[in-house]
Amino acid sequence: MHANSAPTTEANTSTAAGPAILAQPAADPPKYWSTTVSRVTPSKVYIRGYDLEDMIGQVPFAASTFLLLRGRLPTPAEAGLLDTVLSAILDYSLQKSGTVAARYVASANPNMAAALATGILGVGKNTMDPSDTARFCVDAYARYEASDRAPELLAAEIVEELRGKKQRIPGLGHPTFRYVDPRAQKLRDHAVAAGVWGPRAEFFEEIFRAFTRLPGKESIVLNDIGMMALVLVEMGFTPEETTGLAILSTIPGVIAHVAEEIRQGRPIRTVPEGTADYDLSEKNFNRDWSDAGWAAE
Repeated sequence: MHANSAPTTEANTSTAAGPAILAQPAADPPKYWSTTVSRVTPSKVYIRGYDLEDMIGQVPFAASTFLLLRGRLPTPAEAGLLDTVLSAILDYSLQKSGTVAARYVASANPNMAAALATGILGVGKNTMDPSDTARFCVDAYARYEASDRAPELLAAEIVEELRGKKQRIPGLGHPTFRYVDPRAQKLRDHAVAAGVWGPRAEFFEEIFRAFTRLPGKESIVLNDIGMMALVLVEMGFTPEETTGLAILSTIPGVIAHVAEEIRQGRPIRTVPEGTADYDLSEKNFNRDWSDAGWAAE
């Protein structure tokens, strides 16, 4: 063998039948975790690839939130609109069951984290969650895109279908406001000014108009949570993300209520007398216990 000859192995031998087949390194197995959200090194924290030190004091909280969720830096208009969305709710006073629950828990366990968790768990289908409206908006528009119907005709058809199933349209109605929810209207105005208001939100409004043309439905409003869903959908957020953003928007109010409850120091709140109906019957335990088949001791 010549000094500069390559050693012959099974992996790189050429034959008359064809060229050499090179051995391929084994692929690394997938890691248990994979994330593009952030990374921590011994000396740095990176948010979506950006050095957090460069962001501190320069990037507003709403813009940082946008970056974390969408994976890119927002334009000033997008960050301003998200800030508007996050400021549109803030607090419902004691009219939100989650806040009341948080205060009850704080009276029993004066711990901010425990009470905050309780308030968050109060967000759901009947209050504070925009995800149903967001999902409905996306699905309804997909149906419109796939059809050849005029938007007003398809909107009326969707309303009739839901009425036939006795299903409500998410995002509509409010216990106090009639005809217009001023918070929702202001949110819409800001979305239009930011150039974010788009076709999915417009088709949802078409459905809303079809619904309010029905007798007795004229005063029903498109509420603040419904409008939040429409704006966030047009900004590119998923239905699940709209839930998280709604929770984020109301957290300052819950913090304020819990802090107030802890300061007031009223221990163990209970249901006030006179606010509940109780069964006043008095039963004979020994007789009923025996009648149920239990032998007397």
